[in-house]
This record gives sequence, structure tokens and C-alpha cells, in this order.
Amino acid sequence: MGRVTRRAFAAAAVSALLMTGEAGAAHARAGRSPADEDPVPDAGDAGRPDQATSAGKAGPAGGGAAAGEMRGMWLATVANRDWPSRTGLSAAQQRAELLAHLDQAVRSRLNTVIFQVRPAADALWPSPYEPWSQFLTGTQGKDPGWDPLGTAVEEAHRRGLELHAWFNPLRVATHGDPDRLVPGHPARRHPEWVVSYGGRLYYNPGLPEVRTFVRTAMLDAVAKYPIDAVHFDDYFYPYPVPGQSFDDDAAYDRHGGGFGNRADWRRDNIDRLVRDMAADIRKARPAARFGISPFGVWRNAATDPLGSDTRALQAYDDLYADTRKWVRESWIDYICPQLYWYIGYSAADYAKLVPWWSEVARGTATKLYIGEALYRAGNPAQPAPWQDPAELSRHLTLAREYPQVRGHVFFAAKDVAADPVGAMARVIADHYRQPANPAR
Repeated sequence: MGRVTRRAFAAAAVSALLMTGEAGAAHARAGRSPADEDPVPDAGDAGRPDQATSAGKAGPAGGGAAAGEMRGMWLATVANRDWPSRTGLSAAQQRAELLAHLDQAVRSRLNTVIFQVRPAADALWPSPYEPWSQFLTGTQGKDPGWDPLGTAVEEAHRRGLELHAWFNPLRVATHGDPDRLVPGHPARRHPEWVVSYGGRLYYNPGLPEVRTFVRTAMLDAVAKYPIDAVHFDDYFYPYPVPGQSFDDDAAYDRHGGGFGNRADWRRDNIDRLVRDMAADIRKARPAARFGISPFGVWRNAATDPLGSDTRALQAYDDLYADTRKWVRESWIDYICPQLYWYIGYSAADYAKLVPWWSEVARGTATKLYIGEALYRAGNPAQPAPWQDPAELSRHLTLAREYPQVRGHVFFAAKDVAADPVGAMARVIADHYRQPANPAR
């Protein structure tokens, strides 16, 4: 998440946990991901074997029209990462910027926009449960004078795009002061639901009433709008902050009696959130899919023989997210791991993680898409491989060798438009010469 948030928040926290100085890149997107809204910056990256691009080959990568594959981009709103460009724009200006992103997706021959509509226990639609997002007007709870989610769904569909509504389920605020929340905010009415950690506020997933509330708040949008999918990012329990502990002692004492340890209990809390949300979506809007974009490493092989040949932060152990289980049990319709590393990166090699995730998805009902770190391409702070415009194209070439990979999602919209070194243009030229229907 080359953005503003995930990175700032997660960089310090994750760097202390990475087994090497280069491995942690969670899409903190706007939270994919990312430390709160930006993918957790990899703490570094470098060296990879060359691979030919796919130009001239048959199928989606070559000249023929693609039958159906995910070609997506994340559109992050947290901290105004991608949209709106700043707070306080008029409704007309906000709408124009939003439509420009949708038009850019069409020009880039993408078919899906993953739009962040609940960045921090707030809403980009008129919700009866949570306040209007501060990232629209600069003031939490202030009506922006229009309906961004409703407009996004209508205008995306008008352009032949799918619109996936992206929710961060547990983040309450990107600051640590409950008094800064609007009066009447659920987190102020229920302070016992909230844990302060790492300078941020989070809902405690160990409380059944919290899990019920956040599902209800998100389902309001699912019921009201013909969205094509519900999308969660990589934030479950927060990314670890060195020297701090997530204070859920009271919840564990009350609800953790059936578990051998706190880690198993925390994973079960997230399992319940995922499984129950999937069931709720099927009831509220049967045609909508449910997808999750987790941190790209489930567990390292040194920890678990079922894990990947990596040396990085582990979603299972550090975020209490058993991402492999969700796929193997077919609880979710798609998974989009954030593989934000280059080919040949020693701590978390893209070329090793794609086949690992392909094996996880094999034989399940869960589709596999790959999250791509477009935000790194051309960033002067990134190592040499990310300065090569062909790096991302090589990713798609490699992934085409694995039939379980049904497409890619790029972080994020601002980078699709800016494309500083032409990495996205290279992807389009090599792989997206023809339009493609969304993967289903």
C-alpha cells in the first residue's frame, strides 16, 4: 500500500516482527491494506530472474479477448489516499473526481473497482448505524450532500465495471482519542467495545456484540445497493506494535474458556466474523460475492510445514487470521492475497508465493486473485526491481502458468492514473490488449 496510512502505521510495527528487513508488506491500504490505509510497507526488496513478457501469446495475455478474469483496482478513501483528493471539496467536485477514477479503470481495460466505503467505523453512504466519514468533508458525521456509494455503484455499472464495496470491519479511528469521535458514535456509546492500541482505536472482535454490530453496519450497505461483492482488507487484529499488547483480557476471561490459549481464541473470533458475514451476505443479497484481501503470507514453512518458503510476518500468528482455512473451507468466494513483493525477493518471493496460494486454492470453491503492488513501481524509495517498468508484467506472465490464478488487483487507483514509470501501461500492452469480462 503505497499510501499514506497503512504504511505510516504499520511500518514501525511490522519492521520489528519481520524476520528479515525486507519482508513485511501488508497492503495497509487505506488500511490493505496496508498500516492503516496503505499496505504495510515492505521493509525493503531486491534481485530477480528475468522473464519474458507475455505479448504475442494466446489468451488473456496476448491479442485474444479474455473470457473472464479479475482486472481490478482498489480505490482507497482512508486518509484521502486516492479519493477524494482532499477533504472539503464540493459534492460536484467529489463526484467528478470519482467518475474520473471509474473512467480511468475503463481506459486501463480493468473490469472491477474495489471502493473503500467504510474506512474507519464510518460510512460513505447514509447509514443509520455509523456517521458520515470525515474523509469526505473533514468533519465526521457531516452530510456531504450526496451518496458516494450509490453513485459509485450506478456509474460503475453504467461503464460495465463491477463495484466491490470494501469495508474495514474493526478499525474505529486512525487516532487514539475517543473524544474526537462524533457524539453519538457507537464507540462512544459503548466504550467497553473499544481497545486503544498503537495510537489507534479498534473494536474488540472478542466480544460477540461487537461482531454482531459491525456485521449489521456493513450489511446495511449490502441490502441497500446492488453491489457485486463485499470486500474485506487485511486488518483483523491489528498489526503488532513492538512493546504493546492488545488489551482483551476481560473479553478473554469472559469468552475464552473453551480454548487452550488466547491465540486460538482470537483466531476463532475472526473465523466467526468471516463465516457469519458470509452467511449474512447470502441472505441479504444472494448474487453478491464475498472476498478478502489478506496479508500475503499465511505462515512461514519454518513455523509450519504447510506454510510458504518465506521469512515474514505471518497472518495466522500475528493478525490471528487463518486465511488458508477460509479458502480450504470455501467460506469465501474469492481471496486476493497481497503479494506486494518482487520476483526474487529473498524474504517473500512473488515467484514462490503464487504457486503456494495456487495449491491452497486448488479443489476449493474459492477463486484466487493476486494483489499487486503497483504503488511501488517507480517509487524512488523502493529497490531496483521496482524501478523496472516490466516487473509487474512479469508477475502476470508468471501467474498465467497457474490456472488457479483468475486475475489481479492493483493497489491503487491513484497509481493506475499516475503510472510514473509506465508499469501499468506495460501490463496493459502485454496482457490487457482486449477487454475481459469479470471473473465469476
